[in-house]
Amino acid sequence: MAEEVSRREFMNRLGVVVGTAGATMGSLVAPAPAHAQPKAKGTIPDKPFKTGHMTFFTGPAAVLGEQSYMGHVMAADEINAQGGLLGKRKIETVKADEAAGTDANVKELRRMKLSEGIDLFTGVISSGNTPALGPVAEELKLLTLFTDGCTDFLFEKAVPNPHYVFRLTNIQSADGVMAAIAASTAWPGVKKIAHIHPDYSYGRNAFDHFNVAMKKLSGNIEVVSEAWPKLGTTDFTAHITKTISAKPDLLFTSVWGGDYVALYKQSLRYDLYKKMKAATTLAFGAAPHSLGKDHPEGLVAGVHANYHFLFPPGNKWPLNAQFVKKFHDRWKEYPNFEAEGAYSALHVLRVAVEKANQLVGGWPDENAIIAMLEGLMWASPAGYVYIRPDNHQGYKDALTGFSMNTPDYPFPVPDPKRVITVPIRSITAPPGWPKGEPTSTFTWIEQTWPKVS
Repeated sequence: MAEEVSRREFMNRLGVVVGTAGATMGSLVAPAPAHAQPKAKGTIPDKPFKTGHMTFFTGPAAVLGEQSYMGHVMAADEINAQGGLLGKRKIETVKADEAAGTDANVKELRRMKLSEGIDLFTGVISSGNTPALGPVAEELKLLTLFTDGCTDFLFEKAVPNPHYVFRLTNIQSADGVMAAIAASTAWPGVKKIAHIHPDYSYGRNAFDHFNVAMKKLSGNIEVVSEAWPKLGTTDFTAHITKTISAKPDLLFTSVWGGDYVALYKQSLRYDLYKKMKAATTLAFGAAPHSLGKDHPEGLVAGVHANYHFLFPPGNKWPLNAQFVKKFHDRWKEYPNFEAEGAYSALHVLRVAVEKANQLVGGWPDENAIIAMLEGLMWASPAGYVYIRPDNHQGYKDALTGFSMNTPDYPFPVPDPKRVITVPIRSITAPPGWPKGEPTSTFTWIEQTWPKVS
C-alpha cells in the first residue's frame, strides 16, 4: 500500500516555505564595488574572448530575448571594465536571432564557431532548440553555457554525457511541479483541470509534471479540457471558449512571453478568471513591464522556478538588490529571469577561468575551465546556483507566487505574503535515479512521493 501522509507533513518534508518580505526600489542598496580579480598567474594573451549569444530579437518571444541580451551585455561590460577575463581578454559578442528557427539556429551555431571563431556559446530561450544545439556544440568542442532552453530532454536524451555543454537555469519539470504545489496549497479542493499549453516540448512537459504532482497532492484529479495552441499564436479565442465550456475548477497554462500577454488579455473579455482558478508557469516570466494592471490578481504566477527581481529581497540578499539597481539604472527596466541568467552566465565563466588560472597558470584550456565549472557553487542575484558535475545542470531553489497589484510598481508583482520557495533537490530526480519516461523527475515523483490525504 502506498504511504499516506497529511498535506502539512508532506509540505514540511519538501521544505516548502510560504511568505517572504519583498523589496521596493527605495530599499535597494547601492551597487557593490567592482569585482576585484585575483592577480593572474603566468602570461595572459590579450586576444579578445569572443562569445556567441543567441536569443529572440524578433517575434513574441523578444519580450524575453531582449532582456537576455541586456543581461549579457551588462556582465560583459562589467568584466571588460576590469580589463577583461584575467584582466587581459576583453569579451566581444556576436549575436544571433533565435527566431530564425531550429534548423537555421544549428547552421548559425556552426557558422559562429567555424567562421567567427567564438570561444563560448551562450543564451537560447526555447526548449525546442537546446536539444538540437547541444549535440552540435559537443561535436564542435565548443564550451556552451545555455541560459535557458530548460527541457529535461537536453541532458537526459540529447546530450546524456555532456563535456562541453552546461546549463544554468532550472530544468523544465520544476515549473510544472511548482505550479502544482502552489495550486494544491491554495485550493486543496480542486479536482477538474483544464490545460492550455504551447504545442511543443515545453507545453508537453508542463502538462505531464503538473498532472503527476497534482495527483499526489490533491488526489484523483480529472483533466476536463486540453488546448494546444502553436507557439506564436495571437488569437486564443477558440482555446478560451473551449476551456470555459468544460467548466473546470482550475486552468493551468504554460503559455509564455508575448503569447501569454495575448492569452490573459483575451481571457479577460470572456470573464475566464471569474469562472475558475488559474495557475501558470510563466506569468511572471515575461519582462515585468509587459504585464498591465489589468492582469488578474490571485492566480499562481510562475517565474520559471528560479528568479523574480524582488526575490531574494534586498534586505536578505544584497546581491540581487545590487543587480536590480544596476540593471534599472542602465536600461530603465526591471530584469526578468532571462536577464539574470545571461548576466550570471558570464560571471560564472569568469569565476571558473580565475579558479583555473590559479591552478594551472596562464590562460587555462577548455578542459581546465570545465573542471572548475563542474561542481561550482556561485552566489548569483537569484541565490546560490550549483552546477551538478554528473549532468552539467545548474540548480537554484525554486520560486513561485500569486499575482497582486501594488502602488509601488505599474505592473503586478508576487504577493510578498504568499511567495512559495522549495529547495530544488525536493522536486527534481536525484543523482543516480534511472532515466525515465517522459522524464526521470516524472518517474521519481510517481514512484517516491506519498499520497497526500
